[in-house]
Amino acid sequence: MKNGHILITDDDQTLCYLLKEELINEGYEVDITFDGKYAIENLKKKTYDLLLLDLEMTDVQGEEVLKYTKEHHPDLQVIVLTAKTEIRTAIQCIKDGAYDFITKPYEFGQLVIIIERALEHKNLIIKNKILSSKVDRNTPNTIIGESDAIREIISFSEKAAKSDSNILLEGETGTGKELFAEFIHKKSNRINKPFVAVNCASLPDTLIESELFGYEKGAFTDAKTSKQGLVEMANGGTLFLDEIGELSLALQPKLLRFLENGEFRRIGGITNLSSDVRVIGATNKNLMEEADNKNFRRDLLFRLNVITLTIPQLKNRGKDILLLAQYFLQKKASVRSTKRLSAETEKILMKYSFPGNVRELEHIIERSLIFSDGSEIQPKDLNLPVLNNEEAVQYYGDNLDVSSLDELESIHIKKILDSNDWNRETTANVLGISQKTLYTKIRKYNLHK
Repeated sequence: MKNGHILITDDDQTLCYLLKEELINEGYEVDITFDGKYAIENLKKKTYDLLLLDLEMTDVQGEEVLKYTKEHHPDLQVIVLTAKTEIRTAIQCIKDGAYDFITKPYEFGQLVIIIERALEHKNLIIKNKILSSKVDRNTPNTIIGESDAIREIISFSEKAAKSDSNILLEGETGTGKELFAEFIHKKSNRINKPFVAVNCASLPDTLIESELFGYEKGAFTDAKTSKQGLVEMANGGTLFLDEIGELSLALQPKLLRFLENGEFRRIGGITNLSSDVRVIGATNKNLMEEADNKNFRRDLLFRLNVITLTIPQLKNRGKDILLLAQYFLQKKASVRSTKRLSAETEKILMKYSFPGNVRELEHIIERSLIFSDGSEIQPKDLNLPVLNNEEAVQYYGDNLDVSSLDELESIHIKKILDSNDWNRETTANVLGISQKTLYTKIRKYNLHK
């Protein structure tokens, strides 16, 4: 397993080769260059975790490389190697963004310790960036279930994790596709590298592109500094693209190119960079139908679905419904107000079709905890929109007359919107879909208050 990708830049070629061999023996992937200009060329083409940089070189000095690195690759950790012993030099290097400073000659063991600390520092920086960009997830943080359907997909996921192939996760909204993506990452040999998730439906095209691939300083009005994209942050790890079917046709070719050779360009950039990531896409759409309708590139689909896993609907998971309900009860309830489901409530949950799947169940339990008065959650506390498909007519009215699923969906969404006074956020939560999907359906069915 790779511990990290290191670039050594020093005009002492003998030292470079010796140091490269020693670091390879430590488990690192290593490239070497003998001048600052070649270091900059390499940094434009590849993604590195750490740079070992000599200050005094023939054409381009180390100080210039350090300045370029901090401007274009701010997360790259730089350890300066030099024969200079002046404290002013060390202080200036640290001010200019170097992680540490070590003078020649040095002990290799000491250098390895500093390298390990620098890489740990980089990982912390990336984790903080990833966490700060995430929204709260409405899924459990572990896979819960004992049904045959869930055991089967867990088994398939474990086998898929052992490969390095791209994966497409199919399944309805709210089934837990991101949860399975994280599960696959944790079961893979990339477990010690970042897991980076982005929801393709939650951002406009221009913002998705800059989030994925980053941008160079001056690429647009507010680009006052260069920014690394998520594909760089995920280097060595896993990139999860949720709702990938929502990607625009303009952005799909750029993702396809990245999937083909691992290369990309930042917005405003003129050089190709590379990153080694495993891509997991997720969708609630039939991408083959989308490709037939010219809404999704067929070549991109074939690049994504090397392995396709279909996450089962909650209504097909039998006894998992009550296991998940109990999990959410414990998760959502405060320590002093633990509640339980009444026997009748359990029967009703088992009959319910859960169009919003696991996410909807979580919202139902959270809502019932708020509205229930006693220690038991009663059927009335669930406030279910429909108990099962057979009771749809009773719910929507005796005059229900529809000829397609679209008509039924339109009526259902309108009813939930009305019952929540057209609060789109609440309605999306009840339906178990994103707000963007809800807006799309409101426009599709021309719904009005």
